Amino acid sequence: MSLFNAILSAIDNPNLLANSGQLAGILNSAQQLSSSYRSDPSIVESAMSVVGKYVRSSLQEKRNSGGEAQAQALVNQFSGTQPSTQAVQALFSNPQIQNIIQEVENRTGLDASKIQGMLPMLVPLVLNFLKTGTNKSNPQGANSVLSNFLDADGDGDVDMMDAIQMASRYLQK
Repeated sequence: MSLFNAILSAIDNPNLLANSGQLAGILNSAQQLSSSYRSDPSIVESAMSVVGKYVRSSLQEKRNSGGEAQAQALVNQFSGTQPSTQAVQALFSNPQIQNIIQEVENRTGLDASKIQGMLPMLVPLVLNFLKTGTNKSNPQGANSVLSNFLDADGDGDVDMMDAIQMASRYLQK
């Protein structure tokens, strides 16, 4: 199941946090980020996709060392639509941050300083997508969206850009 299909299933489940307003907030924040940095929305989507790949790797590592609850706790604590340098620092070491910046720069052509400025916004947005599968009555319990994201096939292709584009189309219906 794709990431967006997992998010849609979460929206259809009244026991989970996902809702159209949450998706709209994520999309609005991505659009504002695009405007703030005077970049094309597709560039922000590409950057989010790269960041998503690194978030997946970091959360998989956290899950492997501390269990599913540790990964879920990070999602709960740092997801949102506001910038958070703490989210970046909680998930990535300085060398990983440099790798993210380099990969986004190579993929998008954005200047490294712009990417560094975007990271505190991109990481919480990616985590906010993952939070959609959180159970309302048991926030530390199983999260179908997070599980889907972490158990993906590992081909290095993160569905984040597709999820953003599909969410946009979904909300325009």
